[in-house]
Amino acid sequence: MNFLKKLFNLSSQEEPVVEKHPVNLSMDDLFVHNFLKKGGKFLYCVKNTEVIENLKNVLSENNWNELFLLNKNLENFLTQEVVKITTKFSDETPVFSTCEHLIADNGDILFSSNQLGSTRLSDFPKNFIIYATTSQIVKNSGQGLTGIKMNHKLDLPTNISAIKNYDINKSDDNFLNYGNNNSKNLYLLLLEDL
Repeated sequence: MNFLKKLFNLSSQEEPVVEKHPVNLSMDDLFVHNFLKKGGKFLYCVKNTEVIENLKNVLSENNWNELFLLNKNLENFLTQEVVKITTKFSDETPVFSTCEHLIADNGDILFSSNQLGSTRLSDFPKNFIIYATTSQIVKNSGQGLTGIKMNHKLDLPTNISAIKNYDINKSDDNFLNYGNNNSKNLYLLLLEDL
């Protein structure tokens, strides 16, 4: 009899409906959730030695033996035995850089001419390794732009753009990005500094 009730949906008792409640994540959890959802690779670090160790692991995992540095201050994470630093990038050479901000609402990584110079993101190689800190996480793009304005009051940077997609095989169909595909294979080394 029970089988017939289930088959014809004749159950006298209704199953309780589970209501979905919105989950309020902290900004860093929200960023990580959105970043991973877009295909980014995330490595959390508590101290600088973990940044160096995770960088070595990323390089080893991908068989990368050279890096193109966008920020010379990152040299302190590298030694000659870790990787060779190149002065010219090619399509297969990964880029090691900092960024301006990490955008929690959508998982984007915001850059300016302080990192990129005058080169468009789409002109860089497909592989990126980004070093950032948890204090660089902001709620949305508006706060990111305000942060750039506040951090660089005397010399506002130009070439402000963001990597919005971390799957290089996925096309970005947003008409605002037409002809400027910013998809990158991206690793994020995130250092806890708060």
